[in-house]
Amino acid sequence: MATTAPLLSPQHARPAHLPRRLPPPLHLASHLDVPAKRMRLRRAPPPCTAKFGKFDASDAPAEAKEAEAAADGGVAQPVEEDDSCLPSDLEGAIRQSGKASSDFVNSGGLRAIAELLIPQLEFLNEEGAQAELWALSKIFLDTLVQETGQKVTAIFPDAGAAALLKYQWKDAQFKCASLSDRKPVDPEDEVAVMIIPDHQMLEAVERIASQLSDDPIRPLVMWNPRLVSGDVGVGFNVRNLRRNFLSTFTTVYSMRPLPTGAVFRCFPGQWKVFYDDPNRPNRYLLARELTSRPDATDIERIFGGVDEQSEEAPSLMNNVMGVFSSVSRFMRIISK
Repeated sequence: MATTAPLLSPQHARPAHLPRRLPPPLHLASHLDVPAKRMRLRRAPPPCTAKFGKFDASDAPAEAKEAEAAADGGVAQPVEEDDSCLPSDLEGAIRQSGKASSDFVNSGGLRAIAELLIPQLEFLNEEGAQAELWALSKIFLDTLVQETGQKVTAIFPDAGAAALLKYQWKDAQFKCASLSDRKPVDPEDEVAVMIIPDHQMLEAVERIASQLSDDPIRPLVMWNPRLVSGDVGVGFNVRNLRRNFLSTFTTVYSMRPLPTGAVFRCFPGQWKVFYDDPNRPNRYLLARELTSRPDATDIERIFGGVDEQSEEAPSLMNNVMGVFSSVSRFMRIISK
């Protein structure tokens, strides 16, 4: 399948010594309400805000250039910094999510979630954008097949998409099925992957997950699930979903940009909260590592601690809390 050059072509990958960049900050309430204007994947983000965008070697920080100049034989030595674990572009993030999912499956894990909460993947329900979304999902699936060496079944939201992709991806090393299939997973399949399952197909999602829990027991990975929707409100069904179903999954990969930082997890590593490096644009410093996903209260405390050490504390705290105040109540309710 053809893909857009600015997003997937290898010439956009940057050398290892260049600074890491994240995608544009994500409005955290975007998955709770319907945005007035959605971003198309094929449009490159504006240069001034694109932290996942292409940039020149001249943008490299001074310390990176010094490390390169001091390296033996003129070969640049990678410098391990706080944000070295972050991906350098969107394709790298997707491959990283596939590697984390594979490591989890290879370690004996059974239920995993890999999520990239970034604008390029959040708003791809527009007409004409799904083809690009499926192309990105193939990067994840190819990585999973390569790293696990097992028979993988990719389960797409509808039968039309599954049939089209099965026709277009004749050489794919995985099988294509849909949530509406009577038997999307065959006995010989070893790993099942649900691609962006949404709340409208929740019954089918739970049914397939239950089938995979029977003999033979097989791993289930959900890539960018959308099982909680703001359109249905916060009620008993949502709380029950989190308590009885989603709580059985391990989030093995998560990328959530913030206005002044990011929340990141890549299995088997811990959850990490980053904040913007005030001295180096588009670079990040590690604020805290946690054993579980940080909620709004955790973020408030972490950035509050960062503020005490920063001369720009008021603006930093106001920016972060302006985002989290709109969703903190929602998160507390559905976590009960």
